[in-house]
Amino acid sequence: MSSQPGLSEEQERHLVQVARDARLRAHAPYSRFAVGAALMDEQGRVHAGANIENAAYPQGLCAEAAALAHLVVAGGRQVRAAVVVGEGAQPVTPCGGCRQKLREFAGDGLPVIVADGREVRLRTTLGALLPHSFGPDHLTQGHTP
Repeated sequence: MSSQPGLSEEQERHLVQVARDARLRAHAPYSRFAVGAALMDEQGRVHAGANIENAAYPQGLCAEAAALAHLVVAGGRQVRAAVVVGEGAQPVTPCGGCRQKLREFAGDGLPVIVADGREVRLRTTLGALLPHSFGPDHLTQGHTP
């Protein structure tokens, strides 16, 4: 296994397992498409999330958003690594909205690992998934009312 820069193989394995475990707790009665996520914060703590569907479809939560909520409540302010686990013909990457949510707490170099129940399927970065992104730094540089 080859981990992302700044992330040890042991950390990657742990994050993948946490995301796999979270996926097993997903509430996906409508789509039956369970997703788990694990985020490592700036203190090395790991925060898990699973998708939570709702009968009023737009009211559901993605796994990444649920994990971000856990991270923030625990006092985390930066995401240092992200793992998403889902089963599909193609790697299950964060949706566009979750890419932007992750961007709020991380820059282009954020390692994003995508796995399923058997293996890591993709190692990439947030910058590769969300090129030319808009983030908090855009609102603080040269801002004039």
